[in-house]
Amino acid sequence: MLPLVIPLMVILKITAEGEIWYKQERVGYKNRHFKILKFATMLKDSPNIGNKNLTTVNDPRVTGPGKFLRKTKINELPQVINVIKGEMSIVGPRPQMQVAFDVYPEHIKAKIYDMQPGITSLASIIFRDEEQIMAATGRPIKEVYADTIAPHKGKVELWYQNRASLLGDIKIIYLTAWVILFPDSKLMYKWFKDIPRLNMEMA
Repeated sequence: MLPLVIPLMVILKITAEGEIWYKQERVGYKNRHFKILKFATMLKDSPNIGNKNLTTVNDPRVTGPGKFLRKTKINELPQVINVIKGEMSIVGPRPQMQVAFDVYPEHIKAKIYDMQPGITSLASIIFRDEEQIMAATGRPIKEVYADTIAPHKGKVELWYQNRASLLGDIKIIYLTAWVILFPDSKLMYKWFKDIPRLNMEMA
């Protein structure tokens, strides 16, 4: 990872606010909290600005390099350290901030972290452009996230949890890279044929 990580550290240090790392408390295995590690992509005070825990289309809190890092998901790369520490897995339900976790329906909160949270998941692939999905509804994004996006994310995470396999994890790792190169791809629906589908008419 060093040939990629070292240049990124230099770029982040000399741009925006000079922050390289971003640590944030997330809900993890068995609903216990831990500190997730990312490359910094937003202004330091972003949790207290605008929509706080929700990122919008063209969010002004995102730095120049941050836009590229978020689009390519390279900002998640430091979470390999969380994996080494035993706090995360490569594939598993994405760990949420407490405020986002609280939006899940109760039956999802009770089960979603019965497995280790992951760097990537089927739900994170499906909702890789959730900002655009929420913006397209024309409704307040916090409302759309609470009544549509979060429940469906949780449904997908539990769906996969009940079917998890090594082959499935390998497919998800491949799809994570694939949708970066081909963002409009629907390959996940061919490989996982009965994934719960989001009804945008309800959104």
